[in-house]
Amino acid sequence: MRSWIGGTLLALCVGLGGMPAASASSCKQLRASGNPQYPPYLWRDPANEEVLVGANAELMAWLSKEIGIPIEVRFVGPWSRVQEEARAGRLDLLAGAFFTLPRTEFMDYVYPPFRETRSVVMVRGDKKLNFKRWDDLIPHQGITVINNSFGEQFDRFAAEKLRITKVASLEQAIRMVELGRGDYLLYEDSPADAYLARMAVQGFRTLMPAVAQEQLYVTLSQRSECNSPELRGALTRAMYKLQRERLMPEFVARAVKRWQAEGAAAPKP
Repeated sequence: MRSWIGGTLLALCVGLGGMPAASASSCKQLRASGNPQYPPYLWRDPANEEVLVGANAELMAWLSKEIGIPIEVRFVGPWSRVQEEARAGRLDLLAGAFFTLPRTEFMDYVYPPFRETRSVVMVRGDKKLNFKRWDDLIPHQGITVINNSFGEQFDRFAAEKLRITKVASLEQAIRMVELGRGDYLLYEDSPADAYLARMAVQGFRTLMPAVAQEQLYVTLSQRSECNSPELRGALTRAMYKLQRERLMPEFVARAVKRWQAEGAAAPKP
């Protein structure tokens, strides 16, 4: 009787949810992407713009060796498009995402996180903006990038109280603030500083305190054909090893040097 009940429940689960997920051993390759305007974490390789490089790409290469499955890190479009590809299951992994409740509807977060980041308000040097708390931003016009998150709490506050224009790229957002079409830039400090240096934009100031300090996670699409308990377990074990051996700061340091070298080698306008 018990075996009949167990078999019936299994049949019902398969009927409701489709075939069981593939095991980690049957998964031959994983497709990964992320925010392509995110140095030193991710950016397009000047030698092959279909490929993403940076600290998170090195993390994916390391992760591939740990779990024994090839991971291809490709450019698929802007950050908003990347998230839609993950939602549809055409991407298996996101190489870096903040935690938000809406994202839990289509991706599984791999714990522990691999990096803590800081999101800040940045203004032109001549801009007077007295910022001590979130409410101080209410009278001002902000600029950020489409589908960028600054953590669940600040995202909710911004949606209810702030005027923030969202554009397709970080470069566009910086130019708009530089031209006075926005009062402040809202973004993570490391990628923003990297782009300001590459674009030779001077005079921007970072206002304190940070609006948010958030953790970056590797995430797995819920519609990925490779999403299975075995793969999730393998990814979790690998991320604990990464944290224990403190590898991420090394990846970031190498990525900063690469970004700077590429900027120095790029033709000047």
